[in-house]
Amino acid sequence: MPVNYRTPAAADLWPVAGVRLGVAEAGIRKPDRRDLTLLALDSGCRVAGVFTANRFCAAPVHVCRRHLELGGELRALVINTGVANAGTGEQGWQAATETCAAVGRLLGIADRQVLPFSTGVILEPLPVDRLIAGLPGCVADLRADNWHAAAHAIMTTDTVAKAASRRIEIDGRRVTVTGISKGAGMIRPNMATMLGFIATDAGIAAPLLQQLLRDAADESFNCITVDGDTSTNDSFILIATGQAGVEFGDAGAPAYAALRAAVIAVAVELAQAIIRDGEGASKFITVAVEGGRNRQECKSVGYAVAHSPLVKTAFFASDPNLGRILAAIGYADVDDLDVERVRVWLRGAGSVESADSEILVAENGGRAASYREEDGARIMQQSEIDVRVDLGRGAARAAVYTCDLSYEYVRINADYRS
Repeated sequence: MPVNYRTPAAADLWPVAGVRLGVAEAGIRKPDRRDLTLLALDSGCRVAGVFTANRFCAAPVHVCRRHLELGGELRALVINTGVANAGTGEQGWQAATETCAAVGRLLGIADRQVLPFSTGVILEPLPVDRLIAGLPGCVADLRADNWHAAAHAIMTTDTVAKAASRRIEIDGRRVTVTGISKGAGMIRPNMATMLGFIATDAGIAAPLLQQLLRDAADESFNCITVDGDTSTNDSFILIATGQAGVEFGDAGAPAYAALRAAVIAVAVELAQAIIRDGEGASKFITVAVEGGRNRQECKSVGYAVAHSPLVKTAFFASDPNLGRILAAIGYADVDDLDVERVRVWLRGAGSVESADSEILVAENGGRAASYREEDGARIMQQSEIDVRVDLGRGAARAAVYTCDLSYEYVRINADYRS
């Protein structure tokens, strides 16, 4: 079960004018499940995307990059689960392009106006005939209020659908931001998440939209890890339809900060939901690092702690074997780290525990004199835990979100293809 997360109700996911969504059962890998999603975009929408840094990236990632580079208007996104269409060579490229062509025929648009996305098992061919056969069902199901169904249809090993929505007022006009994501394993994005899609009815100029997307990714999906693996299919898309009647041309525009904050808030909620639903997760852990010379070294320390199997298994067992955290900090990629200046605290974050209950674990190069193991054990038993690290060398800070590593994670991935 996910850690303190529940999928929002359909009524709490507000439609974004200019975007319609439809889902269908195509039998991509398993029968009797929704596994195909189509997003149809009105003319005038702007779209930005960032994709996996994995060099073995999937065929649909190549096609998406190509269609975005062409610079024309994009009118549709199509997403299948079950098969990732990665490690499939020329056959995979053909399947992705045939998918775009089929969507184009149904919607009366050009192939290059379609972005394809796949997620699922790697190294298996995409059954493109089944996918194409399922597309008319998606078209028939297209509705503006279908975000809830789409969030379910893009799941793979997820146990819950992930979605979020915000509304803000700008110049007397209501602006909506709604998004969905999927992911539970093979999560250590190096740009985004496995799959994430956010739309707003604000108008945003193309260069600013791309920058907003990168800002959102850096604050959310680039701050999470379940198992340290960067997927072949990671994709994060931001859509601006312009139908709210407000337009932003640059970051200095009045009220842009409010829109930026709403988009980032949706992205953070979606990213944290992925960690809360991490494969086999029983605990949600925030590693907050401060006192760095720059944000990158703070993230390096955060990821070193969050990636460590020894740290993650200790959290699963509620075992305050906290020397493992010091070891991870010590091997992080930080030049000239003075361990005598490093301090580490632990706090329960998901209960009635207050900030006053934060306990100092380590300082001056070792165990804090005030630290008692029974206090560490009490906090480790909670479902949400904050680890705070002060590097004592600057003013930069960053946070990384992770989960514990359990027996269930091993079982899920041992049986993934069965």
